[in-house]
Amino acid sequence: MSEVIDQVKNVISIEAEGILGLIDRIGPEFEKAVEIILNAKGRVILTGIGKSGLVGRKIAATLNSTGTPSLFLHPAEAIHGDLGMVTPNDVVLAISNSGNTKEINSIIPILKEMGAKIIAFTGNTESIMAKMSDVVIDVGVEREACPLGLAPTTSTTAALVMGDALAVVLINMRKFSQKDFRRFHPGGTLGERLRVKVKEVMITGDNIPAVTKGTNMAHVIKEMDNKGIGATLVLDDDGRLLGIITDGDLRRALLRADDIHQMRCEEVMSPAPKTIDEDQLAAEALALMELYQIMHLVIIDRARRVKGILHLHDLLGREEFRLNDDFKTSPRIDN
Repeated sequence: MSEVIDQVKNVISIEAEGILGLIDRIGPEFEKAVEIILNAKGRVILTGIGKSGLVGRKIAATLNSTGTPSLFLHPAEAIHGDLGMVTPNDVVLAISNSGNTKEINSIIPILKEMGAKIIAFTGNTESIMAKMSDVVIDVGVEREACPLGLAPTTSTTAALVMGDALAVVLINMRKFSQKDFRRFHPGGTLGERLRVKVKEVMITGDNIPAVTKGTNMAHVIKEMDNKGIGATLVLDDDGRLLGIITDGDLRRALLRADDIHQMRCEEVMSPAPKTIDEDQLAAEALALMELYQIMHLVIIDRARRVKGILHLHDLLGREEFRLNDDFKTSPRIDN
């Protein structure tokens, strides 16, 4: 058994050395990355594939729970419509040890063209990804703990630690307090903040983006821009739900038509959008969004009249986990 213990100690030593090796490489680039995130009006979008993708998901979760709204974008899914979750106000944090991951490097030019800033976590500062990024954070390590040097071990630990360092710095810069932390962690666990009902967090009234059947796309685009959640609902004359138009639907319409402005909304919309009842839990709404890989859920009554719309960011953190105006004076979460 002494051989096993020696191997464990060796792995821990190698990974500890890798982490400590990052210290001397921290410089102005990290300060610039923090400044970009603090000045951004949008969110931090994490992207990576394989083990780096798993690290990105964890960093996104840490940022969300500490006051920096974040999402994970799978680079392979991005080119099939998920780029619609990114806005010009967002910051993209791309993670790749080699910096030459094909899937990531294929979407970075598109993200930059959209106006998003790119921060790279990479072990190769001369890589293609590094050269395309606005800021490059060196997370390179001397060696992996894997005896074959193949399985990402020390490198993923280093990227994870750098993500934790970024989150902690942002906590301090935002003056994120224990009170703020408890708001995101009611009952002692992060997931329990999803115990509230959908009606307590959905967008309601005049804030619901909506157009009626027959509306031309020029007006639809204006409505989407005014309401700012990346979608609008299509209703019949009696206010019943017919469909939804998202940023992704707009892009697909642009690919098949030279000018969509005079098209009618029903020519572009996705019919039969996913819906949920207002008395279901926010956790159930999140599960549906994850199952169907969507950003919006519509809340309707039995006659299919719209009562509200729910956006993914309102569940994962849009500035704060807000309650709609009807419930601000009587929160349902027990402490």
